[in-house]
Amino acid sequence: MRTLRRLNSAFGFQTSAKWIILATVVGVSSGVAAIAFDVLGQLIIRMTLIQIAGYSPPEALGEFSRFESVLGGPAATFSPWWIVLIMTAGGLASGVLVYSLAPEAAGAGTDAALDAFHNRQGRIQARIPFVKTLASAITLGTGGSGGREGPIAQISAGFASALSNKLNLSNRERRILLAAGMGAGVGAIFRAPLAGAIFAGEILYSDADLEADVILPSSAAAVIAYSIYTQSLPAESRFVPLFGDDLQHVFNTPVELLPYAVLAIVLTFVATGYVGVLRGTRNLFERLPILPHFRPAIGAGLAGLTAIGLLYAFRGDTRVLGVLGTGYGSLQTAVTAATQMGIPLLLTIAVGKALTAALTISSGGAGGIFGPSMVIGGCIGAAIGLTFQAIVPDLVSEPEAFAVVGMAGFFSGVARAPISTIIMVRALTGDYGLLLPTMLVSTLTFFTCRRFRLYEKQVPTRMDSRAHRGDFIVDVLEGLRVEDIYRKDQHLVLISEGMTLDDIVHGLAYTNQHYFPVIDADDNMIGIFSDEDVRAYLYDDTLWTLVNAKDVMISDFIAVAPKDNLNTALKRFTSLNLDELPVIDPEKPGKLLGMLRRKETIDAYNRRLVDLKRYETEH
Repeated sequence: MRTLRRLNSAFGFQTSAKWIILATVVGVSSGVAAIAFDVLGQLIIRMTLIQIAGYSPPEALGEFSRFESVLGGPAATFSPWWIVLIMTAGGLASGVLVYSLAPEAAGAGTDAALDAFHNRQGRIQARIPFVKTLASAITLGTGGSGGREGPIAQISAGFASALSNKLNLSNRERRILLAAGMGAGVGAIFRAPLAGAIFAGEILYSDADLEADVILPSSAAAVIAYSIYTQSLPAESRFVPLFGDDLQHVFNTPVELLPYAVLAIVLTFVATGYVGVLRGTRNLFERLPILPHFRPAIGAGLAGLTAIGLLYAFRGDTRVLGVLGTGYGSLQTAVTAATQMGIPLLLTIAVGKALTAALTISSGGAGGIFGPSMVIGGCIGAAIGLTFQAIVPDLVSEPEAFAVVGMAGFFSGVARAPISTIIMVRALTGDYGLLLPTMLVSTLTFFTCRRFRLYEKQVPTRMDSRAHRGDFIVDVLEGLRVEDIYRKDQHLVLISEGMTLDDIVHGLAYTNQHYFPVIDADDNMIGIFSDEDVRAYLYDDTLWTLVNAKDVMISDFIAVAPKDNLNTALKRFTSLNLDELPVIDPEKPGKLLGMLRRKETIDAYNRRLVDLKRYETEH
């Protein structure tokens, strides 16, 4: 760290090696953080749900249980009510930890990282990653309904921000590194480095915009993080997709796109309800007249009661408990054997997952919303697939394919990140035969769900981000030229180089002009002075007949050409704090064409900005 700081101080890292080195450090920290988060979460599951409640949450096929061989199987008989007590205790521990030490670590985590990027110059307090790691492991490890992407995104982004502060990086560099941390963490924990890299640039904006500057640093960091994280897994599990490598569905005919289009419509309605439930639940918890420390305990307890109620409703079928934890076990069945679950159970898990996720996360529990979104989308997709299989069995023979497409389509719509989600789901399932319907459904939900986004701290485009506010002022000014607005004033007062100060002083009384170009005998401009320059001589009238314009003027003056853009002009205005600049013909040096005013430059920018905003509104 000290070596990096010295290099940055001495050379500013003004080479491509800078981002390679920084991305490597971020990748290492993100990979280690992903391992710590995973290990801690699994340890808590083993010590609570398995050892006390006798319940081992089913996981995806590609998951690896780190403590099964060490601690053995369940140490207790299955007890549903112990699950409720453990979840409540976990919510209480997480809430007290978060709201006592780092309230910013509450909730999903991704929104907090987005807020830091757009509004806080990429700054995340150094203690937040540690608090988030422990709180999220407790929440998910005790059965809280949530995902891993939000916590690991905030954790890795926090370490990247801390590194930036240590190296005294600029605000722009800190933001880029923060986003790279997000991508590295997500790419590692889901074993999908490419998806993580694209996610980092895409998740920042809700419209079709991308933070291109973060893609390469995020790609490098994600590769390093992925490599480190997978080394903690046994060799046989390192390159297996999360949901196994046996999902090889086939897309046969374009006619199949019609049922997939129906799936997109259904997912849009579900997305509306899901976002509404999340925000409505959050508003209810915020109105509770209690300390926020205790809200996650209430949310977790209610989520546990919901799950137990569904368990009794389905006569002890433990598959319905997929509404708790990550829910990947239920999703695994949906994408491999949807018929075994049936439409009623699939729909129940989808609706129940939306409710338990809202109770867990909206109450302040530390968990992500990517996991629940995939479970909801996958189960809804499987249910739609089974429905079409019953109606048109010759057209739809694999309802599980709808589960895979539903996973991607649902999150693409509500998270406003279609590209990274398509890549992510392909990496999680290893199924590339459904690329066309996945693209169709994800594109449709992206457009139909634009009013129902999960991440409130997303902004529509880079123009709406405070992180890029200065960039677009420059862009607008570069679209205007000096010749469009400068004053071609035929009544401009020109001063000959031999005019005495006496004549100049008396002439000032008859003009409102502030800057006076000085010309020679050939009418070429050789200098300029302002009325402020003349005032320095007013108190000594003995000099008035001795001093002439050539003595008063500034010969090394700053000028602009008609073809210069207004960004160039504004920089020259601000370099010496001038209010007017002479416009000189570049083909005839010394030929004065007129004067450009600073006020007119700013007015032109404001008019252009209004025109751009009006165009955006109309289109």
